[in-house]
Order: sequence, then C-alpha cells, then structure tokens
Amino acid sequence: MSGHNKWSTIKHKKGAADAKRGKIFSKIAKEITIVVKASGGNPDNNPTLRTLLEKAKSVNMPNDNITRAIKKGTGELAPDVLEEITYEGYAQGGVGLVINVSTSNKNRAAAEIRSVFKKNGSEFATPGSVSRNFERKGTILIPKADGVTEDKLMEIALEAGAEDIVDDGDGFTVSTPPKEFYAICQALTDAGINYDQENSEVGLVPLMYSHVTDPAVAKAVNRFVNALEENEDVQDVYHNMEVDDSIADQIEEE
Repeated sequence: MSGHNKWSTIKHKKGAADAKRGKIFSKIAKEITIVVKASGGNPDNNPTLRTLLEKAKSVNMPNDNITRAIKKGTGELAPDVLEEITYEGYAQGGVGLVINVSTSNKNRAAAEIRSVFKKNGSEFATPGSVSRNFERKGTILIPKADGVTEDKLMEIALEAGAEDIVDDGDGFTVSTPPKEFYAICQALTDAGINYDQENSEVGLVPLMYSHVTDPAVAKAVNRFVNALEENEDVQDVYHNMEVDDSIADQIEEE
C-alpha cells in the first residue's frame, strides 16, 4: 500500500514484491517492449528505456528476459499484440482505484478484473469518475544515507526540474513533472545519490487522499489491491488511501 507518506509502508510493498518476482519481471518486460516500440532500442537515445533497464537490473531480472523484451519491441521477435485498458472503481471507505491493464485478450482481462471487484464487494465505476482525482507525476524515493541532506537534494533535483522534495522521516520523496523524471534520475545518479529504482516511477498521484482510520477497512483495501496486482495483465494499481503509521504496521503484519 502507498499512501501520502511513501516510506511508511515501503517495507510491506517490498515484501509483497519479493513474493511476486515473476509478475514483476513480466510487468517490466511489457514496459520495455512498449517503450522500445515507441522510441527505439538504443538506451543511449532512449532515456525511458535506460531507466527501465536500471529497474530491471535492480530486481535481478535475467538478461535473457530483457533481451527478449527489447527484440519484441524492435520487431526482431514477434511481439505480443497488447491492448492497454484502464478500469476504475471504489474500495471500502470510499478509496478510489485506477487499474492499468496491458493484455492480449481484453475480454478475458475484463472478466477477471470484474470478478476481483465483485469478490471485494465493488463494481466498475464510470470511466473518468475516479481518474479525474489523480494527476500524472514522477515520484522518486531516496533513502536517507550519509551525506544526503534535504539541502543537497534541493540543489540537485530542483535545478534538474523537480517540483517538490518532502522529508518523510525514513527517506525523501521527490515529485517531478513526467517529462523531467528521467533527467532528474540521471542527475541524482551523476551526483552519487542512490534512489529506490524499483519503487520510483512515473504514475498517478492522488489530488486528494481518503484517510482511513479503521484497521479492518485498511486491510480490506490492501487485500483488494493485492488481488488486482496478482492478475498477470495488471500493470499498475493506483489508489488514494492514506493511513497512519500504526495502521500501516498492522497491514504489514497481515
């Protein structure tokens, strides 16, 4: 789960990721293929691809998987015919959900995602009714380490085009315009500042959060999100739930 404080529940997210490593490889492979098809297979000329390759290495994705994904994008291997679809809905507590799907069978994907919604007492919402409460931004997570200060980050990231830097206690969250995300990642790398490559991304960020204070509701939303993320066609699940650290700890223990 990720709420307003990106670092409050990052350990839980990493734990879940470790249990679904194959799903992560599949997701990154699809992203690589799409990016290569759009902008070419040379990472020197394709900063989006370069960042994806760094993410792939950070999760120990096999080189054969990476090469195969690139070749599908360049046409050297027959690519899967993928269609990108977005579904929207609400979980308990009025928490908004936006689900991005990349699939070769949209009818199957729709049926499977709808089934997860029904099992969690929900239905699809009207397109745009949830996503209008989100905006597309880059989010870079930087763990606190020796020599990394907010002043130093401001000097580097803001100069490279970042919009904001927040001290979340366990680390810093850098917000960026989508187009500047890759340049800022590179600027941080050039400055010797390590960032969390696996969990930093360009995605949807809530304009308003739904603050959940009931642990049972928070756990129900967490189970809903996890069930969606387990589907092989789901690329991303975004939500606007915000919880206190005490509830985040309970979710982590579940």
